[in-house]
Amino acid sequence: MSETTKTPSVISFGWIVTITSLAFVVAQLDVSIVNIALPQIAHTYQASISTLQWIIDAYTLAFAVLMLSAGSISDLLGAKRIFQLGMFIFGVASVGCGFAWNANSLISFRVLQGLGAATMIPSSLAILNQAFAHDPAKRTRAIGLWTAAGSAAIAAGPIVGGLLIEISNWRFIFFVNAPICVAGILLSIKLRQQHTPVNKKFDFAGQIAWMLSITTLIAVIIEWPKWGFENPLVFGGLIFSAIMLSLFLYIEKKVPHPMLPLHLFRSSTFNTLLLLGAVLNGAYYGTVFILSLYLQNVLHYPSLTAGLAFLPLTVGFVISNLASGRIINRYGIRVPILIGLTLFIAGFAGLFIAKADTPYWQLLLPFLIIPIGMGLAVPSMINGILASVDKSLSGTASAALNTARQAAGAIGVAVFGSVAAGGDASILHAVSISAMISITGAVLIAVLLFRYLKPV
Repeated sequence: MSETTKTPSVISFGWIVTITSLAFVVAQLDVSIVNIALPQIAHTYQASISTLQWIIDAYTLAFAVLMLSAGSISDLLGAKRIFQLGMFIFGVASVGCGFAWNANSLISFRVLQGLGAATMIPSSLAILNQAFAHDPAKRTRAIGLWTAAGSAAIAAGPIVGGLLIEISNWRFIFFVNAPICVAGILLSIKLRQQHTPVNKKFDFAGQIAWMLSITTLIAVIIEWPKWGFENPLVFGGLIFSAIMLSLFLYIEKKVPHPMLPLHLFRSSTFNTLLLLGAVLNGAYYGTVFILSLYLQNVLHYPSLTAGLAFLPLTVGFVISNLASGRIINRYGIRVPILIGLTLFIAGFAGLFIAKADTPYWQLLLPFLIIPIGMGLAVPSMINGILASVDKSLSGTASAALNTARQAAGAIGVAVFGSVAAGGDASILHAVSISAMISITGAVLIAVLLFRYLKPV
């Protein structure tokens, strides 16, 4: 009996979803688990808030700038081997973070973690898409479970971090990733390598232009409060970032094999869902960064208590992600996205009550509603993106989506963190600003969805 004949009976639906979800779990866990450790890391290294922003954004920035290339490489060389490579890099980098001897070394290892995450996330989605492309309903269910695992991880990060800090110290929030990565590599051996070799060259020029553009932009936003806008490095950095972005688009238009094929943007569905991903992540990542500071620095919660305060986020994500598959199969992607955005807006509106003496029970509802809204919208968004492209470009398409999301997340942390740079009063102000910006962005994207996303 051939390998092709054996595969369906050997590799089950649950096996594939479990393996690919491990990548999303560790990648998302490290987005949020570090937030709860920020005061401890600051104490260890005597770090300023801009240094803390770099510790968070070094990861999401590397994630964002390298994911397009990783998605393209996944389509070129095969999702399985790129997935395994990403898990290996992430595991090694996590151990390095745990042993970091100063803030700069921690930031460097966080960059390496971002490289690993950028490598394994597009390939994990490509594996799902290739395995279930013949059955849209099964693919929807698989993506819902994959998203639920990652969403639960990002919401559970502060809780896990608080527990680890309570029983040991902040370094163990990184060590915990290593066994998960080892498990992912070992379990993925059974996966089939599905790809068709093609004669394409790596888009090196495009990668460099994109990296310079987004890195310069994030650096300027983070250092803006310290340097001031009148500093030529700030104004010049913004101009340089815009020039590099224009150059990137020019390169992608001219090269024979771009890492980001611009023809993908001919689809209004693709464009709208890409923008949706950016709005959701920018709002959520930036706000969770601020809320971690708010709970510990303003409300003076200890690490474990602050971590447990994020428990409703975990519950909300899990409930809505698990329910999303049935909702999508019944109503299409437009309805759950619009309902999700409505809840997202309501949840952020609830954050306006956050003051220096606000009791936790008043924050409970917004902490629950925000992830429920995101958990309804994100699986629909991913399904819509993958359905809008040929499956041979699934790695590239998922990379484009996750690049937009991670870049927006890094910008959210940079912008909201800059507002909070002045101490407790600034942190309170940043909570209100983050809520206002998030609501505005969500309302605008809802208007675009009504116009460009057709009911399905």
